[in-house]
Amino acid sequence: MELPNLKQHFIEKGGLSEKDYASIQSYIQTKKVSKNDFLLKQGAICSHFFFVEQGLLRMYALNEEGKENILQFATEGWIVSDRGSVFFQEPSTYFIDAVEDTLVVMFDEHFINEISKINTDFREKNEQLLQNHIRHLYKRISQLLGVSAKSRYLDFVSMYPDIMLRVPQWMIASYLGITPESLSRVRKALAEENFKPHK
Repeated sequence: MELPNLKQHFIEKGGLSEKDYASIQSYIQTKKVSKNDFLLKQGAICSHFFFVEQGLLRMYALNEEGKENILQFATEGWIVSDRGSVFFQEPSTYFIDAVEDTLVVMFDEHFINEISKINTDFREKNEQLLQNHIRHLYKRISQLLGVSAKSRYLDFVSMYPDIMLRVPQWMIASYLGITPESLSRVRKALAEENFKPHK
């Protein structure tokens, strides 16, 4: 099976050569996930990282009222996982499901170790990606605590420019930590600003 997004990811971000990539083919494990099906449910132990070759995933938790709080979307070329559950073998507090029919590549620690044997630079490159992910999470926490809904929305558009028409508005609102009504007001205000005639 051709996996162009995975190949690009490993070569451009993982530092693998074409030869390196060819040598890991036997370790690659794929899974097709139908829309609304789960890769992870709350209470289960997460044992994999999920790379999106094609499709769209989301990771979310439920609050005490049963309302969904979306932590992350993962489109083509993105990786999503409950890293705490993977590394500490603890029950996950999150759900990961498919917003669209999705093809994922599943990584585990064995897979990472095998690639690291083939290319000794891979683990360092992977660590850089992890640190970048943590940096984005810190930024997201800061935004939720002290940044306006307008700024959060603009950052969302910048981070996820390709999924605005692929997810319902209530999911975007959940990610932003606002109500759908507040999201509508933000979008209306931005539209008015953008189309305000020049004097």
